[in-house]
Order: sequence, then structure tokens, then C-alpha cells
Amino acid sequence: MALQKLHGMILPATADMHVHLRDGPLMELVVPTCRYGGVNTVYVMPNLVPPVTTVEHALEYRSRLETLEPRVKFLMSLYLHETTTPETIIQAKQHGIVGVKSYPAGVTTNSSSGVVDYARFYPVFEEMERQGSVLNLHGESPSKGDITVLNAEERFLPTLLELHERFPKLRIILEHCTTAAAIEAVKKCGPTVAGTITAHHLSITVDSWAGDPFCFCKPVAKTPNDRDSLLRVAASGDEKFFFGSDSAPHPVTAKRGGDKIAAGVFTQPYTTQTVLDAFERACDAGVLRSEDISVATLEKFLSRSGRKFYGIDDGTDERMMIFKDSERIAETLSSDNSNIEVVPFRKGEKTWTVRWI
Repeated sequence: MALQKLHGMILPATADMHVHLRDGPLMELVVPTCRYGGVNTVYVMPNLVPPVTTVEHALEYRSRLETLEPRVKFLMSLYLHETTTPETIIQAKQHGIVGVKSYPAGVTTNSSSGVVDYARFYPVFEEMERQGSVLNLHGESPSKGDITVLNAEERFLPTLLELHERFPKLRIILEHCTTAAAIEAVKKCGPTVAGTITAHHLSITVDSWAGDPFCFCKPVAKTPNDRDSLLRVAASGDEKFFFGSDSAPHPVTAKRGGDKIAAGVFTQPYTTQTVLDAFERACDAGVLRSEDISVATLEKFLSRSGRKFYGIDDGTDERMMIFKDSERIAETLSSDNSNIEVVPFRKGEKTWTVRWI
């Protein structure tokens, strides 16, 4: 009940600065759920099959997304690939493509075409500096030797610091921070470096995904201390940290069976609501105080700080009202036109309601 004071409060639309909207029938199922979670602006990840490596592919993808949900602003990105050149960056800027996403090779879903050596992309990063583009980093080192999913993020942090030192004017986002060490690394950098934080990483720890495939994602959730560090900085008002859900849907068959469990947590229909739940549970546990969570706090983390870093305006002035514990998260989402079924994070649990006003 710690956040009962927020019942009936009004917030600006959430800007979700890290989403996976997939392709084909799965895309058709999940894209219309963006607004259910109080979101009207999304930054779209490019790790399709094949990946979005060209401006033409990004614009064609955006057109299909807009057809499915014209009330959402889709900010597009390119996949950093061996074919990416400085000329690609210039063309992308001319067509309104906001940034480039870097995936270390093999660390997560559809990353087999990712980066092996960042040095080969230095000319690309130089052009990104000139064009004001954003470099979105999946901040994990590939598993080898003594590097595992539990320390892969921390092992990647020297790369972040090196890139920032070499390209101090390049806007860099360390995506989906999961550790206290990642938070400190972003803080250590200048104002051109920021970090996104997901709703599920505010909610779970290593024990959650160790027993539940629907909590398994990359990067994996870490220790309670790491989660609490994320909660504190998300509630602090620090503009270097803002919301990116990393909502990553997979068909239920990919989460429950097969040789490997697909990495990804699906939060898209309940993104704003899940953040509210995480903050409230943190207050109940004594990690945060109820006075730490205000309308101003939520506005910064969920909407204003991300838009400010990217240099975009909402343009709609849309608002939503939030209501406490007035609905339950769906057990599944399924399509009438295909046999695809997706299980949302925290299925069946009570959550907040958002209502557009």
C-alpha cells in the first residue's frame, strides 16, 4: 500500500527506449500492446532475421509497425554490422534513423552477426559523433574462459569506458543495466553516456530466472544488491538513467521447450504498471521510501529523461491516469490468425491500470 497516494494521479505518456517488436505474426500480436502499457514512443531494436543493417530495411520495417499502431512513434535503429560504413551513418541521419545498436557476437537473441572487434568500427563511431547519432551498447562480453552470464556485464564495462574516452562526444547508452558496477560506470562517464533500466530487472534476481524460464533474459538478473542499486538510481531523478523495457517476446514453445530456452522477458502490455509494482515492493521492503516515489520521479524515469537524452519531444502531450490494483496481468496473449501464444511477465498477478485521458 506504500504508493496508494499515486492512485488516480496523471502522468505523461511513457517513452520506452528499448523494445523488441519482432517480425511477422509475432510482430502483429505484440505491437498493438504498446499502448496498453501507457507507451506512445518506442526505440525499436534491429535484431531481426536478417538483421536491420540498411536504411531501406529500417524504413520498410517502420512502415509496417506504423500500419499496425499509428498512435505510437517508432524510433528506428540499425544493427552494427560488418557492412556498416560512415556513409551508412550519414544516410541514416538523413532519413531520421536515431542510432545504431551494437551486439557482441553471440551474446543474445539473433546476435550471431554481432561485433567481434570494436576497433574496426572506429571510423563509424567518428561519423556517429559528427552526426549526433546514438550508439546503443548491449553491454556483455561473450562467455568464454571465466566469463559467464553472471559476470559478463561487469567484464564489458572497460569497453564502455574505453569507447567513451576515445569518442567523448559520442552519445552512448549502456542498455539494460543489471549491476551496481554498471550504474557506477555510467555515473563515472560524462553527460554523453547514459543507461537504460528495465521493468523486470527492477523486479527480479538470479533466483527468479533460475527456476522460471519466463524470467530468463540476457543480460540475466543478478543479486538482490544489484537489483536494489537499480531501484535506487531509477528513483533518484538522475537523468543519466531512464526507462527501456527490453520487452522481448518469444512464442511459449521457445520458452518451455527445445534444446535451449529463448532469452527474453515480455513486459510490453504492462511496462509502466510493472515499474510501479517494482517501486512499491521496494518501498514495502525498505529499499526505498514512499516519499522517494512521486509523480515527478515517475515522469523523469519513465518519460522526460529518455526523451531529453535522445533530443525528442513527445509532440502529442498525451496523458494517462494510473489506478492501483485494478486488474490482473493476462495469463497469455494469443493471436486469432496464427497459433502463436506469448506469456507475459508476472502472469496472473495483480497490477496497476493505466488509462489514457
